[in-house]
Amino acid sequence: MMKALVTGSTGQDGSYLTELLLAKGYEVHGLKRRSSSFNTDRLDHLYRDLHDCDARFFLHYADLTDGSSLASLLYDLRPDEIYNLAAQSHVKVSFEVPEYTADVVASGTLRLIEAMRRTGVRCRFYQASSSEMFGSAPPPQSESTPFHPRSPYACAKLFAHNITVNYRESYGLHASSGILFNHESPRRGETFVTRKITRAVAHIKRGIQRKLYLGNLDARRDWGYAPDYARAMWLMLQRDAPDDYVVGTGEAHTVREFVELAFARAGLDWNEFVEIDPRYFRPAEVDYLMADASKARRVLGWEPTVTFQELVRIMVDADLKEADSKIRGGDDALRTAIDSQGRNM
Repeated sequence: MMKALVTGSTGQDGSYLTELLLAKGYEVHGLKRRSSSFNTDRLDHLYRDLHDCDARFFLHYADLTDGSSLASLLYDLRPDEIYNLAAQSHVKVSFEVPEYTADVVASGTLRLIEAMRRTGVRCRFYQASSSEMFGSAPPPQSESTPFHPRSPYACAKLFAHNITVNYRESYGLHASSGILFNHESPRRGETFVTRKITRAVAHIKRGIQRKLYLGNLDARRDWGYAPDYARAMWLMLQRDAPDDYVVGTGEAHTVREFVELAFARAGLDWNEFVEIDPRYFRPAEVDYLMADASKARRVLGWEPTVTFQELVRIMVDADLKEADSKIRGGDDALRTAIDSQGRNM
């Protein structure tokens, strides 16, 4: 039985990747951080009692800021594959906590890959790189496009990407990087712009929320469906030789287009509900990201399966269903939803 270790397993990508690996017969070990509140809701449907002899999914307390916990875990588990998805991944927040972002994203990746080298664990390593590394580089962006990061998050991801390449070339590690463009789903965090939009649409439609406040509506992004991108991660580690791959749909749409489609799905006119708040503009904007994923298509045989329009529909419909559940839950659930509006970024 193949054994995989997934950092960031409690996040959107980690949950979809864990599902995929379990479906392929893997034993999967995920990392979780200690929290006073439950933070495994994306994985709860996968949980089996540890006393069940058929259990193949396990969670461990460890953190990318703690090198000793990583080394101990690698030594004990001896995984066949490692997928490093953990990060402080919110671009806007990275401007407010740049040191923490660099510690987790940049130094955290170094700690993990160095632990892999020092423990002598011979496995395949996947690094979750980001299209944000391209920053202001003109589209379409491919593996040969020069990087020009425009945020602390992107700078940290670029270090993590380069150190992965360096360890591959210096020590012969089977280490690959996926330079993934934006990928979304109903499991996307509620402070990321796509989920913020679809959740607000559902709340406005059901009378829970009145307004949606956004920043730059003209930013263009290449948006895909997260489960498709989890499949690309796995495909990279099945190759005999490690390499780096851009993964995206090859289409770019503005935030405004996403807003229009999302509100239209609920039968609403977005102009009546959306207002611009300058607080949501980045200090340095990234205007236009669009993938040239021809290498991934050619070498990995990877193709996206969900269109932009289908993605918006999937997310709006899921948030409408969740809003209806809140309404059925009564006043406490509604109050929580209303209070959370002020905390959304």
